[in-house]
Amino acid sequence: MLAPPPEGTFDMEEVNLPIKNAPKDSLPEQVPLLNLEAAPIESNESKKGKVTQILIFLYENLKLKQILQPAIIASILAMVIGAVPVLKHLIFTTDAPLFFFTDSCIILGEAMIPCILLALGGNLIDGPGSSKLGFRTTAAIIFGRLVLVPPMGLGIVTLADKLGFLPPGDMMFKFVLLLQHTMPTSVLSGAVANLRGCGREAAAVLFWVHIFAVFSMAAWIVLYLNLLF
Repeated sequence: MLAPPPEGTFDMEEVNLPIKNAPKDSLPEQVPLLNLEAAPIESNESKKGKVTQILIFLYENLKLKQILQPAIIASILAMVIGAVPVLKHLIFTTDAPLFFFTDSCIILGEAMIPCILLALGGNLIDGPGSSKLGFRTTAAIIFGRLVLVPPMGLGIVTLADKLGFLPPGDMMFKFVLLLQHTMPTSVLSGAVANLRGCGREAAAVLFWVHIFAVFSMAAWIVLYLNLLF
């Protein structure tokens, strides 16, 4: 037979051994309903979600997708880069390390106007009268651009001159500002309209605007020369 150990007998005292099921009398562990540490994180996430929803709402209702065309985005980027001296000396100057990018853009820009004119000519394959705008709409656009806009430009330049925003005595600078309001619509607007699927209508309007601008520009230039010189 086996002898008992020297420390004592085989009889072991009851110890608190781990049991699977908790006794009925013991209370369950109380867990707080709100986790105080996670509250700031959830609030920050909710704020970010609200800001995202507001931005999406503005983007959809203001139709920024139609406004932010490639030409406008490129112009905004050029102004931002030109306004920051570090980026300007990094990209635009002749000795800049990234001047090759500017040089490539200049080469592409030289071919841009002929390509746009080809695209506009392709939209006029059926003639300038093939657009769906109608005679009244086209005439109103031409009248507003060539007859109404130049007097507004004349008023703006005159007001700026009286307020002292223009260099005094520089008549050529004023003449260029006035001439800018007299010029017909740029062909870039036709390229932007072509991206929106309205290339034929824009091409027809640009065609007639440039035709009638020959006469309107001559009249406005004579008026500007008499006022300034």
